[in-house]
Amino acid sequence: MPASDDAAGDLAVTGSLVVPAGDLRWRFSRSSGPGGQGVNTADSRVELSVVPLELPGLTDPQRARLAERLAPRLVDGVLTVVASEHRQQLRNRQAARELMAAVLRAALAPPPPARRRTKPTRGSQERRIAAKKQRGELKRRRNTWD
Repeated sequence: MPASDDAAGDLAVTGSLVVPAGDLRWRFSRSSGPGGQGVNTADSRVELSVVPLELPGLTDPQRARLAERLAPRLVDGVLTVVASEHRQQLRNRQAARELMAAVLRAALAPPPPARRRTKPTRGSQERRIAAKKQRGELKRRRNTWD
């Protein structure tokens, strides 16, 4: 891999978290879909893997949040993303890096503030009751055999 390659190097996830290039594992295979004559010869499908719980620079709460939110996606502690939407391997590598960063960023995001429970307004209650009465009246008229 050339050093000037956009798909090489460290992966910036957030301002405080950067995944070192040495922790990223790449795998290439043949992609399905369009590609003409080159589809059977070019390894354009990209799999990018990382062990997120062993990344340097994570605090314990961040590590716990990653473990909880990524649990369904982890296989033996490894997070893998796949990119095969482009015909060129380089573009798929860039797409895989962006997808990996997005997944890690979403998993690290703090939880949203708790919803503040509010009482329904009088108008919304009246509209709800009026809609229920209208629906009941419609059904009642349907059953009338006049």
